[in-house]
Amino acid sequence: MEAEQSVLGVLILSPSQIPKALSLLDEDCFYKDLHKKLFSVLVGLFTTGEPIDFVTVLNASLLQNVFNTREEAKIYLNELMDVVPSISNIASYCKIVKDKYYVRSLILAARNIMDLAISSDSDVQDILDLAEQQIFNIRQNKKSGRLLAIDEVIAEEFEHLDKLATGRLKVGVSSGYLELDAILNRLNPSDLIILAARPAMGKTSFLLNIAVRVAKQSKKQVVIFSLEMSVQQLVERMLSFECSIMSNTIHSGNIKGEEWALLVEGAHRLSECAIFFDDSSDITVPEMKAKLRRLTDIGLVVIDYLQLMSSIGKRDRNRVQEVSEITRMLKIMAKELDVPIIAISQLARGPETRQDHRPVLSDLRESGSIEQDADVVMFLYRDEYYNPEKAKPGVAECIVAKNRHGETGTFELGWEGKFTKFIGLDKYHNE
Repeated sequence: MEAEQSVLGVLILSPSQIPKALSLLDEDCFYKDLHKKLFSVLVGLFTTGEPIDFVTVLNASLLQNVFNTREEAKIYLNELMDVVPSISNIASYCKIVKDKYYVRSLILAARNIMDLAISSDSDVQDILDLAEQQIFNIRQNKKSGRLLAIDEVIAEEFEHLDKLATGRLKVGVSSGYLELDAILNRLNPSDLIILAARPAMGKTSFLLNIAVRVAKQSKKQVVIFSLEMSVQQLVERMLSFECSIMSNTIHSGNIKGEEWALLVEGAHRLSECAIFFDDSSDITVPEMKAKLRRLTDIGLVVIDYLQLMSSIGKRDRNRVQEVSEITRMLKIMAKELDVPIIAISQLARGPETRQDHRPVLSDLRESGSIEQDADVVMFLYRDEYYNPEKAKPGVAECIVAKNRHGETGTFELGWEGKFTKFIGLDKYHNE
């Protein structure tokens, strides 16, 4: 109580300390309801630019019915100012208030978890996931259900735009393919990006190419969840396109002469990248989230592939419902962790039956919510696969069919199948 009273007393005596207090606390951190309301009164006066002193706080608190009578308000506000040991110790008082808020939150979470474990018939994994989420929310100081005023959001947006304009901030990470970056405005935090294609189009290879380029250029961590291929198979593909050594040569181990030198150089470059693998099959979104929380500077998460993931909860639903739940949870995870997620998705056989084999959004397999939840949907298409005599040899198309942030479009990529490598053929550069 003394710490809460001291914070409020300092803010009345020295309003210039309010920005510091706001950077450390919000009204939910106060235990006593009266203190929550008084803090809100002070913040309201500060936000509107009103002068802050004993008289203005007294008047505002009475207008907002914080106290029952004027005499009660005067007595308590005087007590708040009298209890302050030192104005200069505001940060220490805020820390005590925040620490006690965390302790109360932990007690409440522990009670909820205990009640759920004792009384619930839920799946044990669901209980574990809920318990972990509650603790994570406390650590992240997550607030649910808070209403934001438009002036507050606009102020934050102007600060964000200023950082972009002055080069102090860049949105997202580069995919390593400049025309893709131009269409998407880079890979943006909190985005769920779906990459879909028919078999043999090279979608896993394209995903690995992007992952390595992001890791090299951003110097951030890249996490690859592979539910289909083993870590060894993924690394063999990476070594193939990084070293320009045929993939079947690496897979067979039939490496000769100068190829060893190329292999060592490429392996050294890849080893310097912060790339992490997980080839657990049958993994769920909460399990992914638990592993990702242990990392501190994630630039990109990639998943190969969506339809192999497991949902949680009831097991009697059809697959469309399960995939819908998975995509929704992936979008929530991208938003919570503030990272872009690229997930591979299968396509139905629709493109095989049409004269133009290029995929469209309706071809997404089990597409109940894939198209709806995704911020970006991209298709990979190689005409050479269907029309070997007419198509441009070694050319693939990346079709951006949905882009929540802007326009859609198509651009060409070079495909070197023997190295499982995609290269840029766009108007910005040649590789």
